[in-house]
Amino acid sequence: MRGRRFIATLLFASLGAGALLALRLGYVDRVRDRVQGRAIRLAVGDFPAGVTAPVDDVASIPTRPVLIGVVPRGTVAALVLAAGDDAHPGLFRSAYALDVKTVRFDSEDALRRALVKGAENGGVDLAALSVSTLGMSAGPLRDAAPRTVMLLGRSRGQDVLGTRSGTLSPSQLAGKRVATEPRSPGHYFTLWVLSRAGLSMRDVTWVPLDSALEAGAALKAGKADVAAGFVGDVHPMVRELGGSLVSTTADAPHLLATVLVARGEFAARYPDAVRRLIRGALDASGQVVKAPEAAARALGAFAPELGDPTEAIEAAPPASTKENLAFFGLTGEAPVTYSELYQSAVALSSKLTGPSVVPTAEETADLGALKYVSATQRP
Repeated sequence: MRGRRFIATLLFASLGAGALLALRLGYVDRVRDRVQGRAIRLAVGDFPAGVTAPVDDVASIPTRPVLIGVVPRGTVAALVLAAGDDAHPGLFRSAYALDVKTVRFDSEDALRRALVKGAENGGVDLAALSVSTLGMSAGPLRDAAPRTVMLLGRSRGQDVLGTRSGTLSPSQLAGKRVATEPRSPGHYFTLWVLSRAGLSMRDVTWVPLDSALEAGAALKAGKADVAAGFVGDVHPMVRELGGSLVSTTADAPHLLATVLVARGEFAARYPDAVRRLIRGALDASGQVVKAPEAAARALGAFAPELGDPTEAIEAAPPASTKENLAFFGLTGEAPVTYSELYQSAVALSSKLTGPSVVPTAEETADLGALKYVSATQRP
């Protein structure tokens, strides 16, 4: 009798343990999906971004600070200057009555996730992103319904590919360990360098970095033979180690363009705030071009890792209104437009990770505010 009870207890215990293991491994969900059909998961991106906009007061601005997320680079100097701080209010507050704070992120991935979250959930309202990042991350960014509202600037030598030792031509990268932050501007730039040399993704060994700001440290530690990062971080390390620069974005000054991207919901709910942001950013860009000293001080305090802030701004200068209009194909001509860069990044992402359904360039651009601001600017 005791033997039967023991066997029964052991059987029930085994069944319970098996059921728990099956649940953890997902077998229960798979069986349920086969019987009942797969459960449909809903996401914010399934619905239009503007459904929460006020019915009457659509031109309002937030009663809280507008949060703009940035990864430090020269192209965000005008934003940092215009935002100011508590001790020194910037143009956004003094000229346009808009409280703006720039929020620093060290990695593109953290910035992308913050844009998806939104400011109300611990993220940001807008982000300064490379068009390449926007295109290659179109899927993960879907729930943010990103809307590109303006061009901030282009990298004209700030992004570099440096070696740990010796001088290498792009074709000699074959067999080397190459460190980049995945889906970052530096990653996109590295892919361009490889393509020019006729190399494939498999011709190098990829070393993922958590942040492009770690590129110099990766070279010093011997984790990689080559690293993609910012010139102010990589170049000093390259010189110290006896290496060289393989290539810089001065070789491709229209490849990496930083744009200001708003969450779709924010752009629809606060169109007046977007107009003020664009106007303030363009005014600040003009100040940076005429007298970069104040912007250099602000950028140097905000991101000392970039090295000499004046050189950082020169290597990635802010864009003017004229450049904005040409870049988006509104007036004038640009060697490479927003649509071309975005489509290139989307196509490259599809080649690397497989095809997926993503928005078109036209669906990601919201240029109404830029058109309005440019039309009302003084000559």
